[in-house]
Amino acid sequence: MRDDKVNDPERTVELLWRRDGAEARRGLSLGRIVRAGIELADAEGLAGLSMRKVAERLGFTTMSLYRHVSGREQLIDLMRDAVTGESPGTVDADVDATGRDGWRARLEACARQGWELRRRHPWLSEIRGGRHVPGPNVIAHYEQMLGVVAETGLPPSEVIAVAGLVGRFVDSEALLLVEAAEAERHSGLSEEEWWGSRDTLFEQLNGYPVIARLWEEGGYDRPEDPFEFGLARLLDGIELLVKKRYETSDETGVCVVCGTPVEQPSSGRPRAYCSPSCRQRAYRRRKSDAT
Repeated sequence: MRDDKVNDPERTVELLWRRDGAEARRGLSLGRIVRAGIELADAEGLAGLSMRKVAERLGFTTMSLYRHVSGREQLIDLMRDAVTGESPGTVDADVDATGRDGWRARLEACARQGWELRRRHPWLSEIRGGRHVPGPNVIAHYEQMLGVVAETGLPPSEVIAVAGLVGRFVDSEALLLVEAAEAERHSGLSEEEWWGSRDTLFEQLNGYPVIARLWEEGGYDRPEDPFEFGLARLLDGIELLVKKRYETSDETGVCVVCGTPVEQPSSGRPRAYCSPSCRQRAYRRRKSDAT
């Protein structure tokens, strides 16, 4: 209750959807505060972000910031929406490399957009918890991903679950980069340098045959890229789920191609498609998958 009063979610919504463009040419403005916050977080992460530091960066007192933004958490919401607007608004990939229907290629493109955005602004992955108010840019990107997943014909609850799963994967991988960079700042050693100094640990590993064999066979010398490997396996799993929905006539009550409600017969086999065109589309997809 107290946090909500301090940060005032309704006021955050109002600030995020401002369309009046009223920014002072000189002096302090909301836009300048948000940009300074972004610059500070890019340099120091969210741990280094404070209202005091933002004020110092702008040459104003901390109290003067509170006339524009209620506090740090509200500022983070504004910063997140501002940087999310940097990415392209649409995903252009229509088909994947095999020429199949392009939902997988477009979903992959959405994930890569989020990944590149977090590489530019690593602090995005540090925003935790479910009570950060999304702005128009954040919602537009979420809408885009939902639209891509909805094309698979999965039922609505699974569309939302898949979009959330992909988003959490991108965040978790990006957070590993943040943690590695933070450890390097504190220790002065890169990941390779730190592990390269663990000879006494490596001497103990000969007693673990699987680890020793993988080490000797070069498994640790040429590791898979975690993001690339993980994204590919995640998309494989989603594709398997989609195929399962096409191959089985479940009783979700919606078309397995477009998600439109399907009127079911009182008896006999449940209908999986809302129209002949959707049935044809499913047939073409299965034929394409078979080749």
